[in-house]
Amino acid sequence: MKRSGLSLAVLTLAVLPIAAGAQTLSDLQNLSAEERRAYWEAMNEEERAAQREALRAEIDALPAEERDALRMQRHADARLMWESMTDEERAAFRDERESRREQHRAERQERWDSMSEEERDAARTQMQERRAEQSEQRRQRWESMSDEEREAARERHQERRGERQRRHEPPAES
Repeated sequence: MKRSGLSLAVLTLAVLPIAAGAQTLSDLQNLSAEERRAYWEAMNEEERAAQREALRAEIDALPAEERDALRMQRHADARLMWESMTDEERAAFRDERESRREQHRAERQERWDSMSEEERDAARTQMQERRAEQSEQRRQRWESMSDEEREAARERHQERRGERQRRHEPPAES
């Protein structure tokens, strides 16, 4: 799953004309993962923020059932992709994701450091509101589940927790 810089550049140039027209949620859903990544990376920070807001507004305007169906489809697609990967591809995917995570963390820290106290207070308030909303959505989703769905969710949670713990264990000494 290792990509050369040249192939990524060629892919980006090939995809930009296609992705440039991707403005709606359905347009983005029709793009492959590589095309979506190229689409987002081609924008500057302000354009990404504006596009995220537009997509959030579009998702928020959907009926609750459609939002839930969209979320479930994204999870199913991700699980299918994960299950189709080899162990080497999974390791490469984890490494790439961790690298992107570190890059984003550094960018967020840089933005935070450049903010005034008023901007930081506004950002804290916005984050607290977002977390409260997400918590409420999780609670509502949990309460709407049947006993079987809750049990399946618990099992998935335990499985993911075990995977994370195994990844972070020190190797066994022989």
